[in-house]
Amino acid sequence: MADRRIDILDAAARAFMRQGFAATSLDRVSDEIGSTKGAIYYYYRSKSELFFAVHRRGMELTQAAIRPSFETPASARDRLHGMAVAHTILVIDHLPYLRVIAQGLEMHLLERTNESERAELADVAALREANENLYIRVIKDGVASGEFRSVDAKLAAKPLLGALNWTSRWYQPRPGETQAAKKRVAESIADFVVAGLEKKN
Repeated sequence: MADRRIDILDAAARAFMRQGFAATSLDRVSDEIGSTKGAIYYYYRSKSELFFAVHRRGMELTQAAIRPSFETPASARDRLHGMAVAHTILVIDHLPYLRVIAQGLEMHLLERTNESERAELADVAALREANENLYIRVIKDGVASGEFRSVDAKLAAKPLLGALNWTSRWYQPRPGETQAAKKRVAESIADFVVAGLEKKN
């Protein structure tokens, strides 16, 4: 993706996070990036299209973060733990994107979307499902190997992802916070969600 487009999406994510979809104008986004609305219209035809582009990029960033751990030749437990750590660090490092994803989901659930927006949501929902399926597959692997309790993997993935994504609601960046500190937070959350699936001795 071109750097200019990423700059626009980063600025839009920050604006939507602070103001919400309804209150954010393209003027606000252009102020955020220090550019003109024309620069935004070059890539996106409307505020709605820009909003869902932010949503889509958040999903793509999530996929890029978790896939390496999913594909690593390790136990299901270690793969899931690695995915959960990477996912949580992604939430922390790209907080505006993950909060916009939550906004989009809320708009859908509360039926605050028009027909074209619902079509955009269907597109990003496919990306969300693809990410969720990686978790489902590794949970199934853990059940099959005996590492995890006998659970419905599809059902178990829901609260697991809920715990990881809820980080976007409560996490507040601290000045000077190091990556090591962020990783400690992520590992604590990963320990918690994986422990919920492991067999008890």
